[in-house]
Amino acid sequence: MSIRDLIEGKREWRAHVARVKALPKDYQIVYKELQKYLFKVGPVELTDGTGLLSGIVDLFEEGAALGKGVLEVTGRDVAAFCDDLIKDSKTYADIYQESVGGDRDGKSN
Repeated sequence: MSIRDLIEGKREWRAHVARVKALPKDYQIVYKELQKYLFKVGPVELTDGTGLLSGIVDLFEEGAALGKGVLEVTGRDVAAFCDDLIKDSKTYADIYQESVGGDRDGKSN
């Protein structure tokens, strides 16, 4: 990765953060909790330019523009909302499970 790529990535991240800060306060709070959760267990490629976090901000911007509360967008179970978003993605938990030699059911090979 070149210096130019790093600078561009930082620029994109700052633009993303600015979009989050422009959301209503309740959306910001839920977004930050979603982000924390996804950073812990989420997909390996979480922050690429058209990635999951940008998609969540898109969804939140649309919900806010329609005057919906954040829980109307995510549902009352925010963790289930996150899990549904990443259900088909390889996660860090999957990589760890593979590294210790087990499969997804916790059984050893």
